[in-house]
Amino acid sequence: MRFGLEIDGSRQLTPSLVHAVEAACAEAEREGFLAVSVTAVPDDTHAYADVALVSKWERALRRLERLPATTVSVASGAVGGIALDTLLATDYRIATPDTRLELAPSGGAAWPGMALYRLVQQAGLAPIRRTVLLGHPLTATKATELGLVDEITGAPAAALAAAAAAAGLRSGRELAIRRQLMRDAATVSFEEALGAHLAACDRMLRQAASGAGR
Repeated sequence: MRFGLEIDGSRQLTPSLVHAVEAACAEAEREGFLAVSVTAVPDDTHAYADVALVSKWERALRRLERLPATTVSVASGAVGGIALDTLLATDYRIATPDTRLELAPSGGAAWPGMALYRLVQQAGLAPIRRTVLLGHPLTATKATELGLVDEITGAPAAALAAAAAAAGLRSGRELAIRRQLMRDAATVSFEEALGAHLAACDRMLRQAASGAGR
């Protein structure tokens, strides 16, 4: 299976890379699935160029994160910078045994981008604190324990094919709705969330009734 998007964390962020993510998202919207390869770390934070470009990059990742399609990433080796950004925006994460997630690969302060936000949202503040403040990398095993990686395997191609098969009929608007409902659960009260969940239930019941009436 080919990768629809390949992110090399050692590369500098460029407009063409932002466009590559946008193009991959557009294809995924048509195909219903996107496989992403992520690897390598930057030499320093200058890999992010300027803040205007960083803003465009973050918007592209937000689109990736909200696609009406299943996104699966395969991580290998050291993963940091734009590679880590991308990994954390995907639905299902496969890692090789040598994978390690690095926020401060150059030994300086961690890049204060939205990867920091996603790490805390997805794994919690306490488990991530040492990684952010002291620069301790997360091994594949630790990242799996924290739920940042879903599967460790020495055969990533087979794991990716299995994930693609499992994704099967689960893409489209219904997938995007359920993904958003889960993310809202971390920050929205029960009372605020109830309306959105009932609306989703009503939509599914109407679809079932419509199918049964044919």
